[in-house]
Amino acid sequence: MKKKKVGILAISFLTITLFLGGCVQRTSSGKPYGIVYDWLAVPTQHLLTWIANLLNGSYGWAIVFITIVVRLLLMPLMLGQMKKSTIQQEKIAAIQPQLMEIQKQAQNAQSQEEQMALSQEMMALYRENEISMTGGIGCLPLIIQMPIFAALYAAIQYSPDLAHSSFFGINLAGRSFTFVALTFLIYALQGWLATRGMPDSQMNKMTTGMMMIYTPVMFAFMTWIAPAGLGLYFFAGGIIACFQTLLVNGMRPKIKAEIAKEMAQKTKNKPKKVKPIKKQIHEAQEKAAQIHENNRQRNAGKQNHKK
Repeated sequence: MKKKKVGILAISFLTITLFLGGCVQRTSSGKPYGIVYDWLAVPTQHLLTWIANLLNGSYGWAIVFITIVVRLLLMPLMLGQMKKSTIQQEKIAAIQPQLMEIQKQAQNAQSQEEQMALSQEMMALYRENEISMTGGIGCLPLIIQMPIFAALYAAIQYSPDLAHSSFFGINLAGRSFTFVALTFLIYALQGWLATRGMPDSQMNKMTTGMMMIYTPVMFAFMTWIAPAGLGLYFFAGGIIACFQTLLVNGMRPKIKAEIAKEMAQKTKNKPKKVKPIKKQIHEAQEKAAQIHENNRQRNAGKQNHKK
């Protein structure tokens, strides 16, 4: 699911970039105009200028300020989703022995009927324990930020004031390898912090690679193709994301204890070992045959009664 989120973010950002680049027109003298410029870029430029004037004329700190405000507004939603994801992870860790038994039987399945039955059994196990197949995380926080990406991109790209502004010596209107590197490092750190809290049973090369390589590379790439001002937004957002991850990691022991208690109640009167699928199929076939025989005898009795 995390890979899907990053893919959606990258595709959305590239779409916005192409849209803004193609929809903003210029006069013969080079002045930009059009709906995107008038309704998106100009209001954001005015907002950035107003905030910058409050912060000693620094457009860089104005972007940081906007990042903090946006992230604080989204924090309840993002923390809620991260908490849901943590709950899902702990539940999956709790049913790991049953999952491994089903997976072992699936590897030895000799017929399509057995494979389908095992697939249904795994889905039933997830359903009984209220585990989401998506991992409890959605893309809503990223989708909500898309208009902000678009507004900042347009404002920075076409603002004459921001074109000559810098932040710690970095031109906010140009590309910045410094922000590319910083963005990569901060999201790699955020991924590492996230893996520190995950149950050992869910740690594998794919998960680690996704959190510590693919996601940082994706954000670094988006920082490289965007103006440095938007790279600053990504970097500042990554710092806040690290703090959010630390908050969730701090909640994990309590969540783990609650899940352990809940799972203990659910499995109290249930066998933890999964019954062999061949035996289940055989029992189901015997039961179906018995029902068929009972129905046949019942119908035969009705026919005799009519005679």
